[in-house]
Amino acid sequence: MILLQNLNSPDELAWLQHLPNSFGGRLLIDVLTVTVLIRLIYYKNYRRTDLFLTFFGFNIVIFLITYLLNQVQMSMGAAFGLFAIFSMLRYRTEGLSAKDMTYLFIAISLGLISAIIKGTWSELGLISGMILASVWALEGNWLIKRELTKNIQYDKIDLITPERRTELLDDLYTRTGLHIHRIEILDIDFLKDSALLMVFYYQNHPKNEKQSQPSVLEKL
Repeated sequence: MILLQNLNSPDELAWLQHLPNSFGGRLLIDVLTVTVLIRLIYYKNYRRTDLFLTFFGFNIVIFLITYLLNQVQMSMGAAFGLFAIFSMLRYRTEGLSAKDMTYLFIAISLGLISAIIKGTWSELGLISGMILASVWALEGNWLIKRELTKNIQYDKIDLITPERRTELLDDLYTRTGLHIHRIEILDIDFLKDSALLMVFYYQNHPKNEKQSQPSVLEKL
């Protein structure tokens, strides 16, 4: 309560003197963990920087809000309620993929854990390290092969029948250079003689690694 009262004090930054010593350590571990998660794991695999502000912003805001509220004995249920509200947010201008939402969920979780954990800094570092190790193992093809997808507007509609699947795969390989192992038909337009296909391929295939990252939609 003293901390919240000092937030309204006219003396600028005077409230910083009342922060416990653990604040800086918690914040440092949190920021370092998210930096490793986003810069060394997420960016390495997806080469996207447009969501950096989203990941870091949500993480830091959740950490600060939860830490400040925790000083007035906020219950664990209230903390997770706050976490749930932020984790369910969506942007109306652009939808986030399931993987992007997963990384956002992890970034929010790290901020929440760092703010409310009652253990020592070493315990916080251990928990953060376990989360990073799990994500790294899953994204690094150590446990399962990393399968990527691509949506393709395909014009040879006569090849989408099950009997001509081999011909379809050969034609897609000729056009894309990707070794596709599975195909799903999402939509068929008989008026335009085209079909929307979702193709699946493994990132770690030697020839696929030379291909650029998949776009949202390709016109063949």
